[in-house]
Amino acid sequence: MLLTLDLNDARPLHEQVAAAIRRAIGEGHYARGDRLPPARDLAAALGINPNTVLRALRELRDEGLLEFRRGRGVSVAALADPRAPLRERMRELLEEARKHGYDREDLITILEELA
Repeated sequence: MLLTLDLNDARPLHEQVAAAIRRAIGEGHYARGDRLPPARDLAAALGINPNTVLRALRELRDEGLLEFRRGRGVSVAALADPRAPLRERMRELLEEARKHGYDREDLITILEELA
């Protein structure tokens, strides 16, 4: 898995690591049941503290995206929907937009302007 961090990104490192792993799963680099490299290996490759990687992995476990198994490492959850967290945030955004008088098409237009 090729993960990179942006040192100019204002987000904490653990959030960047979690986002990169989510993206790797969402793009199909890891399928359900696939094992991830050990946290120490990921940390060494990224040049960060292993505890930072562990924090990201725990966050993804809490989201239901990863499973921790003693003696077997960390793997992508069997029932994981890699886009579930993003879909939930998008639903929240749509709800908030509707409260302010915007509809789906308005949000699509705004997103296209931002891209």
